[in-house]
Amino acid sequence: MTEAQSPAKPKYTIKRRLIRAAVIIVVAYVFFSRVLLPLRIKGISMEPTYHSGRPNFCFRLRYLFSSPARQDIVLIRLAGGRVAYLKRVIGLPGDTVEFRDGKLFVNDQEVDEPYTTEECDWNMEPVTVRAGNVYVVGDNRAVSIDDHVFGQTSIKRVMGSPIW
Repeated sequence: MTEAQSPAKPKYTIKRRLIRAAVIIVVAYVFFSRVLLPLRIKGISMEPTYHSGRPNFCFRLRYLFSSPARQDIVLIRLAGGRVAYLKRVIGLPGDTVEFRDGKLFVNDQEVDEPYTTEECDWNMEPVTVRAGNVYVVGDNRAVSIDDHVFGQTSIKRVMGSPIW
């Protein structure tokens, strides 16, 4: 075979490379905005479980076919969607949640919380979780109850859960 008879190599044109790059960019964008959302933890409300400044990913498909369970850690989208909180689910629809002398009670049963390491003095009257909501709170109970962001939130605001 002569050079003239050898099979032609496919030409990788600039157009082809640009199309491939565009496809890769679109796939990466969809994957990292709809499946694994990168996040950086800010604040101490979930310490000692999650520390401020650490990177993580939110697995957005976790609750596609199910709802959060008690003790799940979830990412909750706030109005506007640019800010989210990482919190632990402690109450499900129909549950009654309260704090007595720093102890969590759900449906009048004390809940063992090995993930909290600091003593707390929280007291909160019983609250019944409404249908379609979950009750969430951070793990760092050493912070005053007045300085904590917690409470009922719509299950629709749950974006997913951290992967580690």
